[in-house]
Amino acid sequence: MNSQILFFFSALGAFNGLLLTTYLLFSAPATIQRRLLAVLMLVISLRVSKSIWFYFDPSLGKQFLQLGLSACFLIGPLLYFYVVSQVSKLEMLKLNWKIHLTFLVTLVVGVGILYPYQSNIELWGSLYRVINITWAIYLVAAAIQFFPTLFVLVGDNTRYSKDELLCINVFAGTTFIWVAYFTASYTSYIAGALSFSLVLYVSVTLWLMSNKSKKPTEQAYANKKIAPDIAATLERRLNDLMLTEQLYKNANLSLPVLAKKLQVSVPQLSQLLNDNLAKSFSLYVNELRIQEAKRLLIQKPNMTIELISEASGYNSQSTFYASFKQFENMTPAQYRKQYKSI
Repeated sequence: MNSQILFFFSALGAFNGLLLTTYLLFSAPATIQRRLLAVLMLVISLRVSKSIWFYFDPSLGKQFLQLGLSACFLIGPLLYFYVVSQVSKLEMLKLNWKIHLTFLVTLVVGVGILYPYQSNIELWGSLYRVINITWAIYLVAAAIQFFPTLFVLVGDNTRYSKDELLCINVFAGTTFIWVAYFTASYTSYIAGALSFSLVLYVSVTLWLMSNKSKKPTEQAYANKKIAPDIAATLERRLNDLMLTEQLYKNANLSLPVLAKKLQVSVPQLSQLLNDNLAKSFSLYVNELRIQEAKRLLIQKPNMTIELISEASGYNSQSTFYASFKQFENMTPAQYRKQYKSI
């Protein structure tokens, strides 16, 4: 009975992970973030499925074991690209992400064809360690991309958007699953599969609770889309307001304050930013602040970095540095030096 319960809870997560993958792939909106999350969910589900079946049936076919490990190799890279797509732009990466991902897929498929698990069991035993290390490396790379953004949001006292909360959840959950697999030799091999079920259902519970806590008026509005002509007018008014009054220079600027200035409701402004501009409030404001900082760095060579930080709308120099590096992949001083050398 204990084995049956263990199998049920571990397999339930993998099964629902595959259902969620299907939903994300074939539902709107068809954004790159959504597709990356869907494929990430797929490879985790395959990896977990392999663990479950192998734990309860060690005589499992080697082809299925190979499929599970191959999928595991792609978890780290897919998490990394998903995080990058949420916190900045994939196009900002030095190596094109599509080429990067294609190379990794080709590598894992090529190794699988040339050295199949069935006739190279010892080799795949060594590859398992390499796969876990690769996963860890991409986790660290994703954290490097992710934590500056969290730091900026906390420094600005900005409320996380729905996409940002989802990204936090996915990153934390994937890290937790990696830890469960990495420490499986000290606990149990099935721990990774159970951790996926736990992460999945905790995530769903949190999502349901966040939806319940929304005000009825906000929920009713969320089901309505802003008409394209109205959205275009609001976007034009918003940009004019931000540029003429330079509201982004106000370090205490918040979504309600901006909505009041624009004479729209907070949910309507939030929907305009997220649905029509594909940006969170913090990203929209920080883009303008960094543009102003870049202008001052070039046009005011004698102005100190600290003064530029304040003049751009930041109340903390550390927040300014983190935000600048997130957008430009260099510090303000390096940016100024680079411009002088041109």
